[in-house]
Formats: sequence, structure tokens, C-alpha cells
Amino acid sequence: MLKADGYNAAIMGLVQRCGQESVVLYDTDKILGILVYRDGMTYDEAVEFFEFNILGSWVGDQTPAFFSKASLEDLKEEEDLI
Repeated sequence: MLKADGYNAAIMGLVQRCGQESVVLYDTDKILGILVYRDGMTYDEAVEFFEFNILGSWVGDQTPAFFSKASLEDLKEEEDLI
């Protein structure tokens, strides 16, 4: 199981899916907080860094997953875009 170095405080648990190995689940908001407070980034810099360097990194089947809270309304809006 792979972990994102330096972000243990943002671990929420494991993601399990049928027929696949479990992967570590991180709280995106906590990662952004770490980037802002520990690394001195602005919120916008943290989002850009997260999206490109963390979320955008595929390291195989054990790549961690990242949780972002969304409401049912948010999901409906996304569905309308498809």
C-alpha cells in the first residue's frame, strides 16, 4: 500500500473496492491545510500544487485516493455538465 510522503495527518482510512486491493484514502482539505500551514503556500498555490503534484501522480494500482466533500446538489451539477 503506497502513501503520500509527509501527509500522514490527512489519512482518513482505506478505500475498498470489489476485486481490487485496498488503497489509502486522504482528506484533500487536510492536505491543503498542510501545504498552507507547514509549507507556507497561499490557498491557491496549495490547490495548484496538490492538483499537479499529488492528485496528478499515478504510481500504479496502489496509488492513494483523495476525498473531497460534495453534496448531492454538487453531484447533480456535475451530471448536467456531461
